[in-house]
Amino acid sequence: MSWHVPEEGLRAYVRGELAAPALWSADAHLTSCARCRGALAEVSDPVALDAGWERLDAELDAPRTGLLEKLLVRIGVAGHTARLLAATPVLRRSWLGAVVAVLLLSVAAGHSVRTGEFPTLFLALAPLLPLAGVALSYGPALDPTYEMAVVAPMHGFRLLMIRTVAVLAVVLALNGLATLALPAYGLRALAWLLPGLALTATGLALMPRLGPVLAPSLVGGAWAGLLLTADTLRAGADVPLAPFTAAGQGVAAVVAALAAGLLFLLRDRFDLFQGRAV
Repeated sequence: MSWHVPEEGLRAYVRGELAAPALWSADAHLTSCARCRGALAEVSDPVALDAGWERLDAELDAPRTGLLEKLLVRIGVAGHTARLLAATPVLRRSWLGAVVAVLLLSVAAGHSVRTGEFPTLFLALAPLLPLAGVALSYGPALDPTYEMAVVAPMHGFRLLMIRTVAVLAVVLALNGLATLALPAYGLRALAWLLPGLALTATGLALMPRLGPVLAPSLVGGAWAGLLLTADTLRAGADVPLAPFTAAGQGVAAVVAALAAGLLFLLRDRFDLFQGRAV
């Protein structure tokens, strides 16, 4: 390599006074020439150079603030809480897109049934969405930011509740919008709400003992078994499944209340569960 950046050119480069196309030539040359890089270090101000590296390191190491985190901080959520909320896996576009797709399919199925029947598929799937969302928002096997959550100066139960409230707010809002798309059924289309709360609360209450994967899986399986049993018992009659009757709604409310009470009693176990690999 016969050509090198002259010393005057290097000094102009350091001062930011080197104009194109000489600037482009210097940039390209410095990437492959150790001699010119050494000369550049000699003509550079070491204090300014160190300050520049510090600014670069700070910029590279600074965590990127997303739109959701900025919005949470703007409405008054503490910065560290907003960071943990924004890192919740199910608040990302892939999960939300999947929820919307499931709801659209179930709403379409609800419109396809005969007048007077219940939108059974929608009512069966809607309660599972908040349960799945809570399950995917906590635990080392599912949360890519789990290590950050473990070392956060926050009670494990409080972290779980913060993320649970966020997930429920999003999923229940989407479920509510889907319910509005079934106006022909009136209040009957809201029959998913109490079962959804009951399933979510039960899954959370079982989580310290069974883990964030097994507990929701068992609860979801029990819900599917209950629906199949109720369908068998109605023997093809044109009546709603038992969980969506007035009595079934009352049972769901009781289960939700009991599970919430048990969850409160077991709140201290989430600190031990938080540090356990599952």
